[in-house]
Amino acid sequence: MALFNKEYGNLGDERLMELVVRGDERAFGALYDRYSRRLLSYFHRMLWNDREKAQDYLQDLFTKLAQRPTSYDPSRSFQTWLFSVANNMCKNAYRHEEVVRAAARELRHGVDREEARDGIDVDHERFRGRLDQELAKLDPDHKATFVMRYNEDMAIKEIAAVFGCSEGTVKSRLFYTLKKLAERMKEFDPNALHHGKA
Repeated sequence: MALFNKEYGNLGDERLMELVVRGDERAFGALYDRYSRRLLSYFHRMLWNDREKAQDYLQDLFTKLAQRPTSYDPSRSFQTWLFSVANNMCKNAYRHEEVVRAAARELRHGVDREEARDGIDVDHERFRGRLDQELAKLDPDHKATFVMRYNEDMAIKEIAAVFGCSEGTVKSRLFYTLKKLAERMKEFDPNALHHGKA
């Protein structure tokens, strides 16, 4: 049995999907094991750090895959297709504008509770909070591009495939996003912090 599972683990995503379409539960389990942690992390970052919501979305995504495996387009890489579906689910979530605003307000209050501001080492948690706050203000495509690149460590080429755009578009989105974040998060600039300590 263990050997059989190991064999599944060695199969490529696309081959596993062929087996899933034929109703092979173990192939489905192998894909779930391969992608569930990455997708949970992706949903968590994209959906206002709401762990419960991220778990719900992960469950929904794999439920859809189990119910309609033929919705996968075999001409695309499985990973690209899977992240496209995940990204569309997040976009639908963003349409509930009140939720977005409430999350942004909550983050802002969290950040306002900062204590020592003078020259003490930057609190990593506070930095993450601020980063999430600024990411929440971005256009959904820019936010998703940033998260795929820097949290999921996906290649520019893979991200371009997810969005169905050119690699140049992905690069310019990343450039624009990083520039914007740097401008909005100047308090974390190491040079500025050094001057503050002098």
